Amino acid sequence: MERFGEFVGVDRHGFVAELVLDRPKAMNAVSTALADGLSQACAELAADRSVRAVVLSSTHERAFCVGADLKERNSFTDADLMRQRPHTRAAYTGVLELPMPTIAAVHGFALGGGFELALACDLIVADGTAVVGLPEVSVGVIPGGGGTQLLPRRVGAARAAELVFTARRVPAAEAAELGLVDQLAADGEDRTEALALAARIARNSPVGLRAAKRAMRLGHGLDLRTGLDLEDGAWRSVAFSGDRAEGVAAFNEKRDPDWPGE
Repeated sequence: MERFGEFVGVDRHGFVAELVLDRPKAMNAVSTALADGLSQACAELAADRSVRAVVLSSTHERAFCVGADLKERNSFTDADLMRQRPHTRAAYTGVLELPMPTIAAVHGFALGGGFELALACDLIVADGTAVVGLPEVSVGVIPGGGGTQLLPRRVGAARAAELVFTARRVPAAEAAELGLVDQLAADGEDRTEALALAARIARNSPVGLRAAKRAMRLGHGLDLRTGLDLEDGAWRSVAFSGDRAEGVAAFNEKRDPDWPGE
């Protein structure tokens, strides 16, 4: 495993990169050091054209990530908290802006900033032990890792408001019913299923995958005509690519494509 600081690692599975939260003694609580490792790892992955999909996972048996490291923050002055903010924001933004499809593999607690890391991914696979939620208002703050923006985009404004305002924790079955997670796995199988899903995604054109993600992300919330213009720009960016030529040739020759990735 390639390490990025003490608490974040990256494993390679062919064209799939596994971004691993590895701070087991603190249930992956997001400290300044973990945030820095995460943003560094994301920057490297974003620049790696060989990576076609990313899985965000955890080494802790009972938690994906429990959110902000409140023990660390308890020692902070106001000035310390302000100095930390760019570090944590860079971590959440790093995951959100990965250009390839991303999948969170969630088990156990995914609360506050932990759930926001999952929300920053395109898809969330959770097992039956998962408990998700944004409880920040119960400790006097708000979701600050993207939760107030990403959750309404997932489940609608009213449902997001209920979840944020009540600060309640949602068990796996209800989370799937509400659309807070996308796929339920058997207990202990979230990582396996997320990696399998990522492998299926990674069979496709890396140029196409990145362009499709960019079009969907940037087009969300735009009026239809503007969104279609944005889609047209994304289409033009891939229509004359090596991947497009290879994809058409492979289809006609009845073989698997060998994507050039450009």
